[in-house]
Amino acid sequence: MLSAEAETLIANADEFRRDLHVWFDAHHRLLPWRERPSVYKTVVSEFMCQQTQVGTVIPYFERWVARWPDFESLAAADEAAVLRAWEGLGYYSRARRLHALAREVARMPEPPRTADGWIELPGVGAYTAAAIASIAFSDPVAVVDGNVVRVISRLVCDERVFKDNGAAVKAVEPLARAMVDPVFPGDFNQAMMELGATVCYRRRPLCALCPVREHCAAEQRGLAEELPKFLPRETQRHEVDRALVIDARGAVLLRRYGPDSPTLSGLCEIPAAGGALRLPARAVPELVRKRSIANRSYTENIYRVKATDALRRRVAGDSGLFWAAPAELAAVTLSGPHRKWLGELL
Repeated sequence: MLSAEAETLIANADEFRRDLHVWFDAHHRLLPWRERPSVYKTVVSEFMCQQTQVGTVIPYFERWVARWPDFESLAAADEAAVLRAWEGLGYYSRARRLHALAREVARMPEPPRTADGWIELPGVGAYTAAAIASIAFSDPVAVVDGNVVRVISRLVCDERVFKDNGAAVKAVEPLARAMVDPVFPGDFNQAMMELGATVCYRRRPLCALCPVREHCAAEQRGLAEELPKFLPRETQRHEVDRALVIDARGAVLLRRYGPDSPTLSGLCEIPAAGGALRLPARAVPELVRKRSIANRSYTENIYRVKATDALRRRVAGDSGLFWAAPAELAAVTLSGPHRKWLGELL
């Protein structure tokens, strides 16, 4: 059952859409995938912008489409090259899913034109399907991401406490579907996401500059910054000891993860200590760094370990470990943090 605030918003949908479109036409960001747009550019940008800030994505996107300008060229690419081009964006499963999707689309006479068609393809979820179909083909479906959840929750002053973002998306989707512009759904969806990204900030929203301020129940009640509400997430803390081994030639011992690692398959990192890689007694880490992935916080202690003959014999039996000469490091697909840390250490 819709709240009174939601019913009021729907009743004023035409005015809301007009205000939003006028603002978006005048203030939208100039992004490379909006210049001479194509289905392929929309797909690549949607995959890259999931869980990564737009400012970080832009140079990656430009290099990507210069190297692989369409589905066919990306489909023919080697997976190692794809992962290497993605290095630094994180969440590498996105690169694999995008690569698999390109192979599937390249075999089709033409891409699907609806969200229902896109969601049937490998690696495409509900959000991505709706974004591609609405932006590239004007399919009148709603796109709901974290930005849209925040905008809609504030518009109707929804004070429910959500378990997580998935629960929030499910809760606001009916209203998002009711509000989407049936004539210009792609522009509407982009405008809603743009509003959340550039005005309706999670903290300190710029309510005075908001083009739909008069439609926002939370702003009128002074509650905008408090919404949406989520249950607190407990941070999982982990500590990892790693062994930096460099031989007399300057070659670095690295671990390449296999297909049994769903998030790191095909990537390389400084290997974790243990087993064949024993740390010396009373060792002191040469470098201590922290990184976070979702709600997991990692402290990584990197120790320098001598490349003895005994160590060489021990690691020879581990097929995941290999030596990378200095000239080879640039071509190795390292996780972003580990390339940075190796640069500091070497």
